Amino acid sequence: MKLLNKAQQALNKIRHKTKHTAQNTAHNKAQGHAIEQSIARWLTQQGATLITQNFYCKGGEIDLIALSPDKQTLLFIEVKYSQNDRYGKPYERVNLKKQQRLIHCAHYFLATHPHYQRHPMRFDVISQTGTQPPIWLQN
Repeated sequence: MKLLNKAQQALNKIRHKTKHTAQNTAHNKAQGHAIEQSIARWLTQQGATLITQNFYCKGGEIDLIALSPDKQTLLFIEVKYSQNDRYGKPYERVNLKKQQRLIHCAHYFLATHPHYQRHPMRFDVISQTGTQPPIWLQN
């Protein structure tokens, strides 16, 4: 009987943790979406023309795709945010694997939107820590 009670307690802990994790994930996604919206508004204030947000392809996503302020360059933009820089700057989390996924999605975007193929292209990162102004790392 003791073993059965311990098993039931363990199962209840797993259920609670799974529920809690799902709630955190939903909250994090909502927060991430709000931050990307804020960065998109900031980007347009800088003169860029937003083409799309959250462009998905098999194996990845591009947060923002825009035309540069001079309307000449196609920008594929990764947005990174952190509440603080205790573990480093947010832009430092754009590793090689993420860069490869961005390139893969950019190829797919260009294949499905061929009228943008004539533009020079650039991969940028817009990084923000807490309430500090965003940092736009171009290329």
